[in-house]
Amino acid sequence: MSTAPLVTTAPGDMPENSLVSLRDLRVDYRTGKKSYVPVIRGVDLDLYRDESIAIVGESGCGKTTLALAVLRLLPKLGRVSGGTITYRQRAGGLTDVLALDGQELRRFRWTEASIVYQGSMNALNPLLKVRRQFHETVRAHRRNMSADQVEQRSADLLRMVQLEPGRVLPSYPHELSGGMRQRVLIALGLLLDPQLVVLDEPTTALDILTQRAVVEVLREVKDQMHFTMVFVTHDLPLAAELADRVATMYGGRIVELSGVNDTFYAPRHPYTIGLIKAVPPVYGDVPEIASIPGTPPSFGDLPGGCSFHTRCPFAEDICTDEDPPLFVMGERHDVACHFADQMSLARTVGDRT
Repeated sequence: MSTAPLVTTAPGDMPENSLVSLRDLRVDYRTGKKSYVPVIRGVDLDLYRDESIAIVGESGCGKTTLALAVLRLLPKLGRVSGGTITYRQRAGGLTDVLALDGQELRRFRWTEASIVYQGSMNALNPLLKVRRQFHETVRAHRRNMSADQVEQRSADLLRMVQLEPGRVLPSYPHELSGGMRQRVLIALGLLLDPQLVVLDEPTTALDILTQRAVVEVLREVKDQMHFTMVFVTHDLPLAAELADRVATMYGGRIVELSGVNDTFYAPRHPYTIGLIKAVPPVYGDVPEIASIPGTPPSFGDLPGGCSFHTRCPFAEDICTDEDPPLFVMGERHDVACHFADQMSLARTVGDRT
C-alpha cells in the first residue's frame, strides 16, 4: 500500500494545535427518493492534539452521527451536505478529509483515525480468532509489517489493556467476557498507532465493575500513547472522569462547549444544567431527581428558534423567534443560549441573577 502523504489542503482558520477542525459541518439523512432531513446543523469544532473530548446528550441528538462523519463512516442514507473537515498529518500537512477516496480513505481510517464501537460482539468477527483479526486489520490497512511484528504489536497492546495475550489471541470472541471483548476492540483501534481515536459509548451494556476497569484502561492507554480521544456518551460521570472538554449536543447542534470543570460546576446552557441535575449522586443524601420535561424533537420537525425552547423552563419570546449562535462566555467556553449570562446550576424558574 502506498505510503505517500495524504492529499493536502489550504490551512484556512485551523488553529496550530488542532488535529481536526470542523467548520459549518452539515449532515443529512435521506428519508425518501429525493428528500433529506438535516441531522448535523452547522457544527464548528476543533479537536486538539492529545486531548480527551466527550460528546454528550440524549439519544437522537446527533452525537454519534457527528463522530461518524469525521471518519467518513456515515451509513448509506447519510451524506455530508456542507462544511469542511480538515485533518493535520503527523508531518504537519493538512488533509481535506471529505476529498479522500479509495486507498487514501482506507489508509486514513485506521492508520490516522480509528473507532471503537460499543457493540463488541457486532464489531468483532465471530468466526475469526482474535489473532486473525489483528493480522487482517494490518493486511487491510498497512502492508509493511511482518507477521512477527504484528504478533508482537498485538501482544504488547493486549498487555497494555490488561489482557493476557496467551489467553486472548487464540480465542474466538464468544469465549471472552464483555469487558475483555471491549478491551480487545480498544487494542485493535490502537494497532496502527492512530492520532485520533473515537469511542462510541465504550461502556454501554457493561456492569459497573467492568465499566470501571475499561475507564482505567482508557486513562492509562491515553497517558502512554498521547492520541486525541473523542468519546460519545450519555454517561455524564464517564465524561467527568475522562474528558478535558465536553461538547453538549441538542437537535444536531453543539449548544455548549467548555472545559470539564466549567461543564459540571459552571454550566451555562439550560439543557446542560438539566442533564446534570438528572444524575443521582453516588454518596450523601439523595435529593429529588429532576428530569427534563418532554422528549427530544424529531429532526424532521424541529421547532423554530432555539430547538430546546419547547422543553426549556426559562424560554422567552426571543427563544421561539431566534436560534442563538454560540456566544463566547469565557476562555474556551461557548454557549448557544440567549440568557447564558443568567444561567447557573442554582438557578430556578423566575430567578434573575
